[in-house]
Amino acid sequence: MEMASQGVKPVTLELGGKSPLIIFEDSEVENAVRGALMANFLSQGQVCSNGTRVFVQRDILPEFVEEVVKRTQAIKIGDPLSESTRMGALVSRPHLEKVLSFVDQAKKEGATVLCGGEPFVPSDPKLRGGYYMTPCVLGNCTDEMTCVKEEIFGPVMSVLSFETEEEVLQRANDTTLGLAAGVFTRDVKRAHRVVEHLQAGSCFINNYNITPVEVPFGGFKMSGIGRENGQVTIEYYSQLKTVFVEMGDVDSLF
Repeated sequence: MEMASQGVKPVTLELGGKSPLIIFEDSEVENAVRGALMANFLSQGQVCSNGTRVFVQRDILPEFVEEVVKRTQAIKIGDPLSESTRMGALVSRPHLEKVLSFVDQAKKEGATVLCGGEPFVPSDPKLRGGYYMTPCVLGNCTDEMTCVKEEIFGPVMSVLSFETEEEVLQRANDTTLGLAAGVFTRDVKRAHRVVEHLQAGSCFINNYNITPVEVPFGGFKMSGIGRENGQVTIEYYSQLKTVFVEMGDVDSLF
């Protein structure tokens, strides 16, 4: 933005997120688990809109955690060109080390590693130099932890519990970022009520990380300005010209 200002050039910025995924007790747990996995482990967790702060209402927390851990442990890691692979390598060695350091920091701050969070060496000799890790689920997380406050950009899910709608809305919005957010509930009225108050540019109800090219995508707050995709994007790549055409005589005051 600073560089563009020197030439008075417009910019759009998508600057990442630390998005909340809210799962209410009346959710279809199977779909909520699927949504949480899509919200955290798609593309090895290297997705800016990922819902890495997973807020689960307390009554269904044990059931949700048990199932999400089981599914996470079953994710096949390996060659991304193989049909059966569900997770490949991270983008670089420094980034892998950075993601693993977030897991170590989470443990120091009191989070529990429920599964994963370790370097992984595939059995295929051709892949042994790759930057792999096991997908990680962190339990006993609190809002003050580094893993909950900072964007990790890797396969690390932080699970938090909540009691009431009002409480979780306040906590979900307690961030400088606002790229995306998600809500799982059978109560459609509640879903729309909650989404109305979530400070995020892209909100998902009973799904996550659905990004058709026709739908605008972008953030609130420090997650950026402008939008990608959809018809609105054309406005950022064009200039509006106004043309007046007089078909009659000029009505002059002089």
